[in-house]
Amino acid sequence: MKNLITFTLLCFICQQMYSQSLTTYFELSNFKRTPRYDSTIAYCKLLAKSSRFIQYQSIGTSHEGREIPLLIAANKNEFNPAQAHKSGKNIILIQACIHAGEPDGKDAGFLLFKDLITKPELKDLLEHNIILFIPILNVDGHERFGPFNRINQNGPIEMGWRCNARNLNLNRDYIKAQSIEIQHWLKLFHQWQPHFFIDCHTTDGADYQYPITYALEIYGNMDKEITEWQKNILLPLLEKDMNSSGYPIFRYVAFRNWYDFESGLSAWVTPPSLSQGYTALVNCPGLLIESHMLKDYKTRVLGTYEMLKHTLQILTKEKQQLQQLAYKIKQKKELTVAFKQTNDSVMVFFKGYEYTVQTSDLSGGKWITYSHTPRDYVLPMFETFVPYKVIAVPDYYVIPSSWSGFFKHYFDLHNIQYITINETKTIEAEFYRFKNVKLSSTSYEGCQRVNSYEIETFKQNFKLLKGSLFVSTNQPNYQILIHLIEPDAPASLFTFGFFNTIFEQKEYGEPYVLETLARKMLENDSIKQAFDNFRQKNPNATSYEILNWFYHQSPFADPWLNVYPVGKVFNHK
Repeated sequence: MKNLITFTLLCFICQQMYSQSLTTYFELSNFKRTPRYDSTIAYCKLLAKSSRFIQYQSIGTSHEGREIPLLIAANKNEFNPAQAHKSGKNIILIQACIHAGEPDGKDAGFLLFKDLITKPELKDLLEHNIILFIPILNVDGHERFGPFNRINQNGPIEMGWRCNARNLNLNRDYIKAQSIEIQHWLKLFHQWQPHFFIDCHTTDGADYQYPITYALEIYGNMDKEITEWQKNILLPLLEKDMNSSGYPIFRYVAFRNWYDFESGLSAWVTPPSLSQGYTALVNCPGLLIESHMLKDYKTRVLGTYEMLKHTLQILTKEKQQLQQLAYKIKQKKELTVAFKQTNDSVMVFFKGYEYTVQTSDLSGGKWITYSHTPRDYVLPMFETFVPYKVIAVPDYYVIPSSWSGFFKHYFDLHNIQYITINETKTIEAEFYRFKNVKLSSTSYEGCQRVNSYEIETFKQNFKLLKGSLFVSTNQPNYQILIHLIEPDAPASLFTFGFFNTIFEQKEYGEPYVLETLARKMLENDSIKQAFDNFRQKNPNATSYEILNWFYHQSPFADPWLNVYPVGKVFNHK
């Protein structure tokens, strides 16, 4: 009996020492700090060393040469995509610090992984789930570390920077993939094909009582069945569980008119330049977690932890339904790539604070001051959307050889299949021609975006040289393909300005030639009528603009000016 008591006591002491050794930096700092990069990597490796069912990997290196860490929790050695999918378990991808000044998800994820080791009731989650966790995606921005990086945020004492080392916001980069970090992420995502994705952030914006807000893609950009599952099953369970844990949640708070509380709240359909908008294109549900920046750091991290834990618990119960819906893409003849919010609204209860609004004598703008007095409001929520830009889905896209290398890079990143032709052939294809193109006057994410245009289509027999590409839309990632290629898609390569050279006129006529040519052209009644219309619409046109108009009506004009160098083929056999 004495030996048994001694053995039991030793086991208890060892368990306490073991648990203490996994205490996170966040906990040791009295919940006020987040670890630097080196300490983060060290803790990742400590977790992996402490348990046979946790493995440390790297998804690649950053622009400044830092490893991007990945932790995998799998209790039966399912540490690669093939083994993971063979297991039949849910594959859950969690990421933090894509905005490295918002480290709440990193510290919450570490608490989760520690508890997977030390708490049997959480370890049981691994019977049905494999968890991938990227504690820092923006590793270079993370090391731009300091106390003044987030003016709107209440802690931690120091944190990283929003953008990466090239000043790119990674959460605007999922389609155009200019950053090496997102290129690594895309490879990971398409190799593992997770059934569910969670992205951890911290808000800016208003003050309110909720410690955690969220967003789900439930407004039209995912197939109906998986939308209804998120809206009618996942979300109510998550709201109930979080409320029971003392962390009530609400839809990400955005005013319909910025800083105008009384204008009501507004939802949105996330474009695929952002993380959960991208995962929606393959019917992988994406949960955006946004802890409230004005809550203290401890509350935010623990709230994020509860959100992660409860989501995993719900997904465990919903495993069969989730896996029946994720990645099950229905081929459509038309695809909506942009949505428009209607004026319809529903009234919702909102836990806010009393506030006052005055006109600033300094800036002249609205100056909102929030009190600490809780107040429940009833506000209109605008969450109804209708299709705005709808694309007729072709059988194939055709890419001329001059652009094939450019597109191959993106097709490979986004796991899109294509055929490279090995002989010249002629094919009838439909092309886009643009008019009245307006480019942004400033750069956005290093790009000069195309703000507006008019578009027309025309068909033409087109010679495809050896090395040109055929890209079928009959493939699993066809929605990514369409958002990548179609000009009307809000995050397309065209929209971001990667084809702006097609708007540049490269040949011109000299006035001494065009003055004579114009007079001969005006002998044609249709040309004369078109010129009269031009002058009526442009009464202040310069002499150059007038003569250049004639140049564009002449056979000397470039037929490919303002033409998108991608063709669409319908009913191709």
